[in-house]
Amino acid sequence: MLRKLLLLVILLLPVQGMAQLPDFTDLVEKQGSTVVNISTTQNARTQGQGVTPQVPQLREDDPFYEFFRRFIPNPGPREFQSNSLGSGFIISTDGFVLTNAHVVEAADEITVKLNDKREFKAKVIGSDKRTDIALLKIEATGLPAVKFGDANKLKVGEWVIAIGSPFGFENSVTAGIVSAKGRSLPQENFVPFIQTDAAVNPGNSGGPLFNMRGEVIGINSQIYSRTGGFMGLSFAIPIDVANDIANQLKATGKITRGRIGVVIQPVTKDLAESFGLGKPTGALVSSVEKGSPAEKAGIEAGDVILKFDGKTVASSEDLPRVVGTTKPGAKAVVQLMRNKVAKEVSVVVGEMPDEARSAQRQQRRGQPGGKPPVEAVSKLGMTLSEPSTQQREQLNITGGVLVEDVAQGAAARAGIRKGDIILAVNNQDVKSLEQFGQMVGQFEKGKIVALLVRRGTNALYIPLRIE
Repeated sequence: MLRKLLLLVILLLPVQGMAQLPDFTDLVEKQGSTVVNISTTQNARTQGQGVTPQVPQLREDDPFYEFFRRFIPNPGPREFQSNSLGSGFIISTDGFVLTNAHVVEAADEITVKLNDKREFKAKVIGSDKRTDIALLKIEATGLPAVKFGDANKLKVGEWVIAIGSPFGFENSVTAGIVSAKGRSLPQENFVPFIQTDAAVNPGNSGGPLFNMRGEVIGINSQIYSRTGGFMGLSFAIPIDVANDIANQLKATGKITRGRIGVVIQPVTKDLAESFGLGKPTGALVSSVEKGSPAEKAGIEAGDVILKFDGKTVASSEDLPRVVGTTKPGAKAVVQLMRNKVAKEVSVVVGEMPDEARSAQRQQRRGQPGGKPPVEAVSKLGMTLSEPSTQQREQLNITGGVLVEDVAQGAAARAGIRKGDIILAVNNQDVKSLEQFGQMVGQFEKGKIVALLVRRGTNALYIPLRIE
């Protein structure tokens, strides 16, 4: 009898486990009509080059020239079209559609296809490359629109579904869970991505990510892949970020972001120790732009920003997002740590230039050279010299020591490179080679110090363990 009961329990276990899985059918039925397929066409033109690519370049007196000219004529300039596919979703009943900026970039013609097979030509109201958001408009009314959720309330492990057109297969539904929140990706400073394992492939870009209540909480934007296909790592833009961009684009057609004019870097465990922080937190200011709001407010290189306008800066990735969403002209209180002492300063937020103006401001990097190398601080494994007067004028510095070479040792392990200029040790300016040796010599073996290093036109802090 006992054996039969045990067998019955074993047989029932899989059924009970399956009963706990979510049912997506109602959600898809209600929200599937809000998702659209987006196809774009880009017209391009090739220039004729006298002969086709298959024809050899011949002189007019060549006996074969007349043959090729008569029987394989030059087609001249040709026009062709390139097409791409993506996804989007309707955010208002009067025809506003959200998608990714890269889906409609450089498109000459955009077609939005609804779930009921109706097609509309779309107009780009505006787009923002920095967040990869574009707002489209189609001339239609009475459309089904999505419901917005709160991405901040999303929990890791929560079920989500993606609807889109992967590889052109319209209204494909995939499911997964939230793998992580607040992900930072290379070159993406303004988006705290939602990471999921819902299958997303080319063509899903711009499609919605729904929670189990049928609310949009993100826009599927990127995948991490070695093959170009799905590998379990998908990234979505939180809907609150997308909504803010959409509202600005609808109102003004452009995006404004705040800036304070600092270059920052992460606070590592070793840097936290050298700056007297209990744990690695905040954003370390490695340099301050001259004439910037930060300089006017008194922010200095070596400060660790812990809060901005009341919002905690847990890591360096948080600061650009918080500052970027602050309205230019607004006054914000910055809480920071300077020389192991907590301080507060008030900064008037400036406006970030658009991408075109920002690119023009990039400066050429200087190439260090100079006096013959002088062996110094051999226990750190680097050869140093003092920069020449010309170098100091070129780099706009008054002191520092130049790294002529790096051998095996503490300096190499810390990441110091040939050509770096060491400007400060634990925020104390380096004036000469002799002074640098005295400064380093006063620290005990095993102590971590923070070196402020100039590398090209950039400055960064590097933690160095004394050996």
